[in-house]
Amino acid sequence: MQSMRDIKRRINSVKNTQKITKAMKMVAAAKLRRAQEKAEKARPFFGKTREIITDLVLYTSDATEHPLIAKRDGNRHLYIVINSDRGLCGSYNARVVDKARESFEGEEEVSLIVIGRNARDFFRKRDYNILSEYINIDDYPDYWFSKKISDEIISLFKEDIVDRISLVYTHFNSAISQVVKAIPLLPLTGLMELDEADHAGQQPDYIYEPSPDEVFDVLLPKYINNILYSALLEAKASEFGARMTAMDSATDNAGELIDNLTLLYNRARQAAITTELTEIVSGAEALK
Repeated sequence: MQSMRDIKRRINSVKNTQKITKAMKMVAAAKLRRAQEKAEKARPFFGKTREIITDLVLYTSDATEHPLIAKRDGNRHLYIVINSDRGLCGSYNARVVDKARESFEGEEEVSLIVIGRNARDFFRKRDYNILSEYINIDDYPDYWFSKKISDEIISLFKEDIVDRISLVYTHFNSAISQVVKAIPLLPLTGLMELDEADHAGQQPDYIYEPSPDEVFDVLLPKYINNILYSALLEAKASEFGARMTAMDSATDNAGELIDNLTLLYNRARQAAITTELTEIVSGAEALK
């Protein structure tokens, strides 16, 4: 059995850890509130942008000839993986990496753009082809940060360096529920895979000025940027939600451990007192 001094030292250590996890939970909760608000505000804008682009692509006869929409036959697949820079957020990072590796299965040529230190370190150790990396991401990424990434991937696609581009990120549902998703970005042929019933009777007559290609040249990059920006906000809200939940669980576990150690300490103390009393009584009997 451990000595009372060792048990007391361990209780103090767990109490200090509990203070840290409780503070981290409060910080994550405060950041989550703002991140969740930004992510939810971006969703209607993203949804409306997608609706407009979908209609334009669906009802423009030569839209599929645009370089960002036309399907390619190559196998060079670029994945953008959004992860976090820090740990202590439960299984958040592991689930993103697992989803990415699951998506890689069957791919012949895979390259990566990693966002977040955890994903960067994981894939670098396993010798994946990392084209770009972004670390030390702000808690609330701005629009221009996502534009920098979208400009890079559009350039890679137009220069025929990659044939397909997909995005792996975590969608925020609630503080205790986040879903990892893998969605295609380029080419935009996925916009054509629509249920015809949803568009029955809709035959809008679009007039383009100056031309359809020039309109698509402006709108499609903005659409890609909107997807990335929304995904970054969703990922950050998911990270804070996962960290808050993990720290709350760690705080509760520390409390249970303190209770168990306190019980063990009391038993050891009682055993020591009993031993001392026994020795006193034995000594008194020996003197008679």
